[in-house]
Amino acid sequence: MKLLCDLTPEELAALLKEYGQPAFRAKQIFGHISSGRELDEMSNVPKELIRRLKEDGWRALGLKIEQSYTSAIDGTVKYLYALGDGNIIEGVLMRYKYGNTLCVSTQVGCAMGCRFCASTLGGLVRDLTAGEILSQVIVVNALNTDGDKRGVTNVVLMGSGEPLDNYDNVTKFLDLLSLGDGLNISKRNVSLSTCGLCEKMIRLADSGYTPVLTVSLHAPFDELRKKIMPIANKYTVAQVIDAAKYFFEKTGRRVIFEYSMISGENDTEECAKELSRLLKGFSCHVNIIRLNYVKERGLIGSDEKAIDKFVKILDNNGVSHSVRRSMGSDIEGACGQLRRKYIDENKK
Repeated sequence: MKLLCDLTPEELAALLKEYGQPAFRAKQIFGHISSGRELDEMSNVPKELIRRLKEDGWRALGLKIEQSYTSAIDGTVKYLYALGDGNIIEGVLMRYKYGNTLCVSTQVGCAMGCRFCASTLGGLVRDLTAGEILSQVIVVNALNTDGDKRGVTNVVLMGSGEPLDNYDNVTKFLDLLSLGDGLNISKRNVSLSTCGLCEKMIRLADSGYTPVLTVSLHAPFDELRKKIMPIANKYTVAQVIDAAKYFFEKTGRRVIFEYSMISGENDTEECAKELSRLLKGFSCHVNIIRLNYVKERGLIGSDEKAIDKFVKILDNNGVSHSVRRSMGSDIEGACGQLRRKYIDENKK
């Protein structure tokens, strides 16, 4: 499958030159792609060119919306996307006062194996291309745009997959997303979540990319983190925090540490004190997450009393923090849940 959305305007111009097309045609088609149009919908593009592109196996976009579910509680929308090869991925549109944030996937499935996450249950199927990642934003933006009001204002790479495990495609996506002739969403309006691939965190900083780096920490002790996140067998907590500090020093952007509260495991007073010790004095923020229940995992989220006690210790130690508001709970909003349900139902 060959996707035009994988191409930069320069790459698209080079391709169209092979078809004998003038330079302006690339800008024209790139604009159509950014607006969510497939080849047959590009009314001002020569039909003969469209025929030849399709004949050669080209498609404009990398996916289509298969299903969508809207939360009756908070208006969050969960999307299931069908890729060209039949695989299914998912995303979530969250509505805030300051704009709409779209959570996108970077891989089909995930290889990281975190115990609390539904995305890893089937393992990693394959990486998404830059255009397939971009297509998620394009189709949702087109569906939600109202006049001059953009449908998607912020993007979080927190769906299925580990973004830094798909480094080249993800960074090309960041470049495509921010192009002025395209969606024009700044890299600074993107949050990139990683379970802590230290070398890739450093590479991202050295390459000049400036998304908000969000690090899934979830435990302040190495042995405990190994029980929750297999990646901890490769990188220690100290190495992850050092890499995060390096990113901050190179980019000037405050790092966010994600911490999912698991009852009886990482929500103890001891954990809160150690987390405070590790992060005190570092320009960072801790995002406390109420754990979404995944039946295949069986982990229970901490109750409000435990969360309150935990964050009070962080507060007393001057560690910036917030408790994430749970969204889309009535539409299986947690990463990987809806895709898993869709696959299981279709097997039946």
